[in-house]
Amino acid sequence: MKLLAAVLGTVLIATAAPAHSDAVPPTEQVSTGKVKSGLEVLLQNPPPLLIGKHVGLITNPTGVDRLLRSSVDLLAARSDIHLVALFGPEHGVRGDALGSFADGTDPKTHLPVYSLCCRTHSPSPASLKGLDALIFDIQDTGARFYTYTSTLALSMQAAASRGILFVVLDRPNPLGGVEVAGPVLDPRWKSFIGMYPIPILHGMTVGELARLFNREFGINANLMVIPMDGWKRSMWFDDTGLPWVITSPGIPHFQTAVLYPAMGPLGDTNLSVGVQTTKPFEFVGATYAEPWQLRSKLEARRLNGVAFREAYWRGAPWLETGGPQFAGVEIRVTDRAAYHPVDLTLQILDVVRHLYPNRFQWGPQAGGGYLFDLDMGTDKVRHELSLGKSPQQIEHEWQADLDHFMKIRASYLLYP
Repeated sequence: MKLLAAVLGTVLIATAAPAHSDAVPPTEQVSTGKVKSGLEVLLQNPPPLLIGKHVGLITNPTGVDRLLRSSVDLLAARSDIHLVALFGPEHGVRGDALGSFADGTDPKTHLPVYSLCCRTHSPSPASLKGLDALIFDIQDTGARFYTYTSTLALSMQAAASRGILFVVLDRPNPLGGVEVAGPVLDPRWKSFIGMYPIPILHGMTVGELARLFNREFGINANLMVIPMDGWKRSMWFDDTGLPWVITSPGIPHFQTAVLYPAMGPLGDTNLSVGVQTTKPFEFVGATYAEPWQLRSKLEARRLNGVAFREAYWRGAPWLETGGPQFAGVEIRVTDRAAYHPVDLTLQILDVVRHLYPNRFQWGPQAGGGYLFDLDMGTDKVRHELSLGKSPQQIEHEWQADLDHFMKIRASYLLYP
């Protein structure tokens, strides 16, 4: 009986939903054209299923309302919902952890904090004891290899195993909800930086992903998604009116998130993408690169929506005279409608490999292959580039898998 209820029990409070949804219309429409996050919708109109319940909260510094108040503090102050435990993904609940961290106590609320980083990525049975519900409130970047969506999936599995309600407070995909691109992950390359067969750019919010994970991949959690009010798929994050909060130390700005899907995999080769600078993921180059050559070859490809500037930067340590000097280009997105992140990844790799065939390397190995392969969700991209196939040929080969994903994806979208 519990299993049947879990399979059928996805609950939504939505502005728009597909036909199979049992969504409840919102009690208030946004009249300003700005967006209300799922957190703000919950605070204004808490669902009856949470009233009087003991809940745990999975969050990090991005879990804020438009006044930059933490979801931890806002929920802890309520008397109708009893917040009794906190769960921190990579970098911690308050953003105070650079590496792995142990269970502890939140110094502000004195609530127990359970680590979901490194030793385990999933809430333990002991940490869920006494909870009626788990709430997830974290801002994603829109790239499959950003680990918070894996935290989402694993936490849903833990909730399902205990038969407790799992609630997702939805937030925008910062890149909008239109473009879907890149190779669909091959299950043989499943890892914490990519658990399920979805493409690098999935064009979905965390709430939509939770619905897809739950039904398509057999999690069968008792899932409730609280959608945003006012969000449309055409919106990039700076269209929403919501404040951007650093999602992790390497993604300080919204502009970083714009380039991250393109540059993240490059940083797992022997190229530098400027993560030690104040503009991480906005550079690409190497100690051996010649900026004028790299810029010239990239510009010759007439890539739409981006511009290049010759640049130099330092690696760690963060001192003006310390660390190796890298040379290459700074990348600027000049037209979002024409910018295609995954294509940019392939174009840069193709150019660098032709310019520096004896110096470029695929980088560190992990999981039976290269870390780059885990980013891609397949080793085919690396092999095909090594064989001399063009970016256009490679993208054509993954199109059938993308088309299949798009058909599946359509059933789980919540916004116009």
